Amino acid sequence: MKHLALQHVQYVPKQLESGILYVSREFAVAAHLCACGCGNKVSVPLGPAEWTLSERNGRATLRPSIGNWQLPCRSHYLITDGGIDWAIGWSDEQIAAGRQTEERRREAYYKAREPRLGFAARIWAALLKFFGLRK
Repeated sequence: MKHLALQHVQYVPKQLESGILYVSREFAVAAHLCACGCGNKVSVPLGPAEWTLSERNGRATLRPSIGNWQLPCRSHYLITDGGIDWAIGWSDEQIAAGRQTEERRREAYYKAREPRLGFAARIWAALLKFFGLRK
């Protein structure tokens, strides 16, 4: 497979067609059949701490890459302007490191979204921690 046509849907169909990238903005998910042709369904969550989807002239770009490490094919590719750009396979060590990087990115994103405490609340929290009433 060399290209994926973009199709916006409310719900991802149970039976996917080869060569189509289904995108549900409502449910923040993109799905397609694996680009290697093995027939396995690949779905990724969309969001600021997950995969990002951009569109240009009706063609989709997904980032980061798609690494199908749980599938027998272990295919690895990028979707850029609707085209499939094949990437090198990763070792088990590279996969583990990539997953750790993704987790750190998610943690940083959600931590940055936490409300900031005012001065009095920070003092109160420090006192509670000092007296062992809070971790």
